[in-house]
Amino acid sequence: MPLTLREAHELINGAHQRARDLGSHITVAIVDEGGHLQALGRMDGAPPLSAEIAKHKAASVALIRRDGAALRQMQEAWPALFGQIDRAAGRPILAGAGSLLIRRADTVLGAIAVSGGLPQHDDECAEAGLAGLAGGN
Repeated sequence: MPLTLREAHELINGAHQRARDLGSHITVAIVDEGGHLQALGRMDGAPPLSAEIAKHKAASVALIRRDGAALRQMQEAWPALFGQIDRAAGRPILAGAGSLLIRRADTVLGAIAVSGGLPQHDDECAEAGLAGLAGGN
C-alpha cells in the first residue's frame, strides 16, 4: 500500500515538532517512490530556498534508493559518476543530511527530506518524522 497523504502529513508534523524542540525552522518534503512530491511543509521562518533543497534531496533518495548519508559517500567515492546522475534522472540530485527512505516492511514508499537547519538538526528532524509515522517504519 502506498504512503497516504495523511501519513505524509504525520511525517511532516513529527519533523516540525522536533524542529520546534531544537529551535530550528525547517522545510520538510515527502516524495513517493518515484520521487514525485506528495507533501511539503515549510515552517514560518524557514529559509526560502529550503523548500527546493528539501524537494530535491527527497527525490534523490527515493530515486537512488539510498539515504542521504549513503548518497554523500557515493558522491565522494565516485564524483565523476555522481556528476552525471542528474542527467540520467532528468532532475537535480542532491546528497545531504536529513534525507531518509520511507519503508513499510521491505517496500520503499518514498522519502522524507529536511532542509533549513544545521545538518545534525535536519537529521534529527527527519528521524523524528519517521518515528512518528503511525504503524512504525
